[in-house]
Amino acid sequence: MFDDIFYFICAAVIIILLLKIISLPVKLIFKLLINTACGIVILFVIDVLSVYTGIWIEPTLPAAAITGILGLPGVALLLIGQWVL
Repeated sequence: MFDDIFYFICAAVIIILLLKIISLPVKLIFKLLINTACGIVILFVIDVLSVYTGIWIEPTLPAAAITGILGLPGVALLLIGQWVL
């Protein structure tokens, strides 16, 4: 009887640890997707305002990922890259 309880507790602990290990990469991927979506929105706003400002960045997936991950410095990096090229 005590063996069954011990095995049940060990199995529960192992399952909880496995779920923790698996959930970390899923949370990271979800956060990167949300940040990339926010980057697309920022690039779209910059594209819409380009008529007035003269600043234009093409809203592509790599540009959105850079903007989403780095934020405002990512936008500056894209502008500098466009200016240099």
